[in-house]
Amino acid sequence: MERGKPVTIGIVGSGYASQLHLNGYRKVSGVPVRIKAIADIVEDKARRMAEIYGIENVFSDYRRILDDEEIDVVDICTPPFLHPVMVRESLEAGKHVICEKPLTGYFGREGDKEPIGINVSKKEMYEYVLKEIDDLKKVVEKSDRLFMYAENYIYAPTIQKAAEIIEKKRSKILFMKGEESLAGSSSPVAGYWNKIGGGSLIRIGCHPLSGILWLKRREADARKEDIRVKKISCDVGIATSAIREGDRSYIRTKPCDVEDVAVLTLTFSDETKALIIAADTVLGGTNNYVEVYTNDSALICRITPPGCMDAYFLDERGLEDVVLAEMLPTYIGWQHVFVCDEILRGYAGELQDFVECVCYGRKPLSDFDLAYETIKIIYAGYWSAEEGRAIKL
Repeated sequence: MERGKPVTIGIVGSGYASQLHLNGYRKVSGVPVRIKAIADIVEDKARRMAEIYGIENVFSDYRRILDDEEIDVVDICTPPFLHPVMVRESLEAGKHVICEKPLTGYFGREGDKEPIGINVSKKEMYEYVLKEIDDLKKVVEKSDRLFMYAENYIYAPTIQKAAEIIEKKRSKILFMKGEESLAGSSSPVAGYWNKIGGGSLIRIGCHPLSGILWLKRREADARKEDIRVKKISCDVGIATSAIREGDRSYIRTKPCDVEDVAVLTLTFSDETKALIIAADTVLGGTNNYVEVYTNDSALICRITPPGCMDAYFLDERGLEDVVLAEMLPTYIGWQHVFVCDEILRGYAGELQDFVECVCYGRKPLSDFDLAYETIKIIYAGYWSAEEGRAIKL
């Protein structure tokens, strides 16, 4: 695109993800950015976001963004069931696309017996989702526009530094472990498969999974090897079913037909392993990390809590508008404070990369292939868990 011209963006969705993206855009440097429009079917929500971030236009129909010739990029921050159609229509309208995680999922079809998380086989879900992402891949490959996968783990400084070390040393990764755990989602629909496409594995486990896949890709490139995931084994469950209603206390998760704990094991074609943990049963805020163990190093990549500042409070006076951490019911006592949150969790680096890709015509670090592989593995994991056996790819 023309140098000096701002990268003009339209955002679809005005929930938490769009807020994270908008904070990230504020950190972009070296390339001018213009947030021209935001769309949401609940127009009042979009209007409030526009007032906070100085967005020019508010729409209830996202196709108004597609019709705007000035807009270069459509940033999709909607629930996953809307992603495939919005990605397809945005690319066909000649827009670059930023798409939030996960790429898609299985949300039910006509004739499915409810609740689908219990009554539809996971093998059937896997086959349906695989066909959908194969079709979407053709659309992406046919387009001359960019698809950029908004997976912030890839851009977390700790993950980036691990990739640099692995590439420079040409290390052989032997084992990786990644986790995202918390006390459950604040979303009222998080317990329903037909809204989310699964439970903790797809909703939060996608983050460490993508981070691990990306690091393995970096190793393969550095060592000039072809490394693939060849086998998947997964176990899921509803641990909170053991809690009597009166004992629920601070655990927010209320699964209907989804899991609240998942453990996913990957075997790569070089016989190395990775373990992903995703749980909605963990108090104390979000716990996000990736550990990498190689033939010549051990790399512990902490994401949250970041570990750079602790604070102790006897009360919460004056803290009403202060964000200290995520997913905590109180700030009283010791707190692991989130500092430079947009940077340490990768949102600033993510949006910096995407904006530069549009401006300079290069490919993003987090791309369609990563989005594709992540969702394929997640649904192979669900299939494995249901049948109690490993799935070979």
